[in-house]
Amino acid sequence: MPLNLCAFTHSSSLQAVSSFKIDNELVLKILLEYTRLTGCGKTIIFCWVPAHVGIRGNEEADTAAKAGLQLTVSNSTRIAATDYTANVSKLCRDKWQRSWGKQTTNKLHSITPTIGTNKSSEQVTRHESSVLNRLRIGHTRFTHFYLLAGDAPPECSSCNCQVSVRHILLECVNFNAVRDQYFRTTSLKNT
Repeated sequence: MPLNLCAFTHSSSLQAVSSFKIDNELVLKILLEYTRLTGCGKTIIFCWVPAHVGIRGNEEADTAAKAGLQLTVSNSTRIAATDYTANVSKLCRDKWQRSWGKQTTNKLHSITPTIGTNKSSEQVTRHESSVLNRLRIGHTRFTHFYLLAGDAPPECSSCNCQVSVRHILLECVNFNAVRDQYFRTTSLKNT
C-alpha cells in the first residue's frame, strides 16, 4: 500500500489538523484531501518537521499555522450538512466526468464528451431521447439490420458507399435539397 507523508513546519499546524478545526480553511482543505486519499486506499502519516530558519516563506508558514490555533470551535458552530451539498455534488460530478472521460471507445462519448450537456432545448419524451441518441451514435434498424439478417451492408445507390446515419443526414447528394430545407448542420454532435 502506498505511503504518503505530510510534513508540517510548525507543531501548531499538526495540532490544528489533529483537533479537526474545520473552521480554518486550510485545515478543512487538508482534511478533505486526507479523506479523499484514504478513500483511495492511501495511508497518510502526518509528521512534524522542525522549522528551518532562513528558508524564505518559513515565517509566513509559521504565522499561518499559529493563526489556526487561535480560532475556537464550539459545538454551536458546527457546519450543517446542507452546507456541504454543493461541494459533494461537484466532487461526484468530477469523479463521474473523469470516469466518463476514459470511455473513449464508447460511441455515445464521441457525441457527448462532457456529462450533463446533452439537454434538449425542448421537452422530449424518453422514447424521443432514445431515438435521437441512436441517430447520434449511428445505430438504427435501417443501417444495422443486415447484421441480424446475416446480409451484406446496404449501399447507397447514388454514392456507392455503405449506408450510415451520417451519410444520410450529412453527406448523400440525393438528400441535399431536403437537408438544406430541414437539417442545416455539419455535425451529428450538435444536433
